This record gives sequence, structure tokens and C-alpha cells, in this order.
Amino acid sequence: MISRRHLILSAAALPLAGSLASPAMAAEPPVFQMGGVAINGIDPVAYFTQAKPVEGSDAERLTYMGADFLFASAENREMFEANPAKYAPQYGGYCAYAVSKGYTATTDPKAWSVYNDRLYLNYSRAVRALWAVDKEGHIERADANWPSVLG
Repeated sequence: MISRRHLILSAAALPLAGSLASPAMAAEPPVFQMGGVAINGIDPVAYFTQAKPVEGSDAERLTYMGADFLFASAENREMFEANPAKYAPQYGGYCAYAVSKGYTATTDPKAWSVYNDRLYLNYSRAVRALWAVDKEGHIERADANWPSVLG
């Protein structure tokens, strides 16, 4: 059931989602990264094991699909290495909502969801609220758009 507050938040986020997350103009790398580091240096495994974003360490670095992922512990790095398909963010860490709409956008590591044992990141918490309204539909559309949205 969708609450009134949720509808208001979603309506307020629509202009934000459209204006701040613009379509990609050039080919994007397969993993969103800033300064060569994926997920702004957040440990992807921690979303599953600690249910929150946890800063990774340069000492626990692993290159996957051309981007460096940082981990909070050797154990987390090993878990990722053993099963990157489980722990890597979907759509290369680009905003899952944006990919469902046919473009790429940056992500905020605090705007995340683990759904059906997969990690999804979003541009912002407001956009995550839009994503949450129809996760199944957004995933279906994003799956159809990925990876062609990279350009």
C-alpha cells in the first residue's frame, strides 16, 4: 500500500530525477566509478552482511570489470572474489532507476536497496523512493536497457 507521504515524496522527486540525472552523451565505462574507484569506495559486500554502506580500505582493493572495488576486510574481498555476480551492484553501479528510463546517472552509496539478493544503487534517496514504487517493473525495463545505455 502506498502512503500519502510516499506519493508526495515521489511527486517531489520527479523534477529532481529528470533535471539532475541527464542522459549520457558519450560511451560510459561498464562500471560507474569516480577516480577509478567503484561505489565511492564503499564495500559492496557490507550492504549484504551489515545492511549499510561501510567504507572500504585501500589495503583491501580488487579490480573487477576495469574498476577498483574497496573492501572493509579481507573476508569481504574474498566473498566478492568468489561470487562477484552476487555482490557487484547491478547495472555497473549506475542508478538503477535511470537505467530503467534509458540513460545512466551517478549514484549515492547511501541510496541503495538489496532486492532479491541483488544490490541496486540510485542517484539519491528521493530517486530510490521512485524506484521502490515498482521495483519489479523498473528491474524489467533496466534489464532490457542494459548495457545499451552505456552508449
